[in-house]
Amino acid sequence: MDRPVVACVLAGGIGSRLYPASRSDRPKQFLAFGGERSLLSRTLDRTAFADERYVLTRESFAGEIHEHAPEAGVLVEPAGKDTGPALVYAAWRLRDRFDTEPVLVCLPSDHHVADDAAFATRLERAAEIAVETDGIVTLGVEPTRPATGYGYIVPEDGADGLESSERERHGDDYAAVDRFTEKPDRENARRLVEAGAYWNAGIFAWTPSALLREARDSPLAALVDALEDGEPDRGFDAVEPVSVDYAIMERAIDVSVTPLSVGWDDLGTWDAVGRVLGADDDGESANATVAGDVLSIDAANNVVAAPDAHVSLLEVDDLIVAAFDDRVLVAPRGASQRVRAIVERLRERDGF
Repeated sequence: MDRPVVACVLAGGIGSRLYPASRSDRPKQFLAFGGERSLLSRTLDRTAFADERYVLTRESFAGEIHEHAPEAGVLVEPAGKDTGPALVYAAWRLRDRFDTEPVLVCLPSDHHVADDAAFATRLERAAEIAVETDGIVTLGVEPTRPATGYGYIVPEDGADGLESSERERHGDDYAAVDRFTEKPDRENARRLVEAGAYWNAGIFAWTPSALLREARDSPLAALVDALEDGEPDRGFDAVEPVSVDYAIMERAIDVSVTPLSVGWDDLGTWDAVGRVLGADDDGESANATVAGDVLSIDAANNVVAAPDAHVSLLEVDDLIVAAFDDRVLVAPRGASQRVRAIVERLRERDGF
């Protein structure tokens, strides 16, 4: 490619749905679930193809980034206002650091990927597509089930969007996006999967100019204006927290999707962590032990994370049991998405 490829890894969140492992002073990107190296370190490994790499984070985490990503530059966002302002800010900061405008590959720091080499190849291809189209590219994960915890990307022509007509036009591997859909209920998730929709992984490629162009016609317009005036703090003060999906992707005109099929999961909940780490064969039932010593009798489909404790399970199914420091969480596994409600209540009590 005739321009530099820059990887931008988002690592500014806390990961409140993984409480109590993840806390305000111990965000999930610094944790190592099922491995010796942190999620952030493993994410940086997958971006080794890039000419340069940066980690976008909040000020309170910046000092620890180099422990996990010593080879990466650090961008500190002026305030934590979700992925929309963060990614626009990163595009503005990185646009002028090179003689030739770079193409950015932006991805979260907390995903599980089964095949790092195939993942890197698809990211490189997404960068090429972003240059070819002068637009925004999103990676759509080919779904393995009708999941309700993910948003969906519907390509034009549905399941046929990447079939023969598009392949003749584009070379074989991307299609225009018809629409983005928020997290559905199970029946709508089933229909989306049958219609050929992809999971929205929050992984993107674009040139800074393409993203800023779309952001100017979005709820982030005031931020773009302030950035162009060299006043990022004023820009962040002028906008509300908003995801990049809602602020830009759902409104953008020129968006393409390219499929990703590598064995992927978003490690955002205890349910997902248990699913990725698999099941223990304890002789009687299957439970996912994330950490700790577990004895299980007539108990199945539980997720247990207690690195400094022994946990005994007796005739219980579908639970999350997580114990870290002086905090213990017990919840139905199906309530993984609601764990953040506990964190919100604890914040009111100054106990997070």
